[in-house]
Parts: sequence; structure tokens; C-alpha cells
Amino acid sequence: MTATSISQTLITLLRNQEFLKAYQDLFSEDAESIDPINPTPGPIKGLAKLIELEKQFLAKAKIRAITISEAIHSEAYFSIRLFMQFDINGKESSINELCVYKVNAGKIISQQFFIS
Repeated sequence: MTATSISQTLITLLRNQEFLKAYQDLFSEDAESIDPINPTPGPIKGLAKLIELEKQFLAKAKIRAITISEAIHSEAYFSIRLFMQFDINGKESSINELCVYKVNAGKIISQQFFIS
């Protein structure tokens, strides 16, 4: 898959709140993530760890709304804007982030989030 086709599939899955499927279908086994709200310093490495952390988030969050922009592409990279409103541990919250992905050999190998 190309970065363009991966971005289109990712956007569809995220808009449908199929977050785990996005990881399972589109990410490399050795993918890494840089997330400023991760409690552990440094990148998160490995698909299994990314899925585990996503499951933990989904277990405690109730998503009320999600908006995903169309992608902007530059060769092996693409970015999207994600805005999500959710309840977590009974409290309303939201996140507004720029997500940057790198694709290699038909899979996402890295993601980095910039949060405002």
C-alpha cells in the first residue's frame, strides 16, 4: 500500500472509531509512537504495546465525537488533524492534535502527535 492509500484507510477507520483495527491492519510490527501525553518518557515501541495502550484508553473512555481531517502527503509521510471529545473516568475532556505518520514497505512505521 502507498502512503496515500494507507492514509485514506486510516481516516475511514478512525472516523468509524475502529482504532484497534487501524493498528492491526496498517501498522508495522515494530512501529513506534511519540505521544506527549504518554506517562512513560520516550517513544513507545512495538505494535503489541501500541495496541495494549489503545485498549487501556478505550476501556476507560467514552468517545462522544471525533473529527478527522483529510490527509496532507509528502512522499512517505502524511498528516491528519484529529479532534476528539470524550468522557474519561466520568469527566469531560477533549484532545486536538496533529498526527504525523511515516510509511515504509506498505505499513505505518511511526506516528507522532502534536497536541495543542
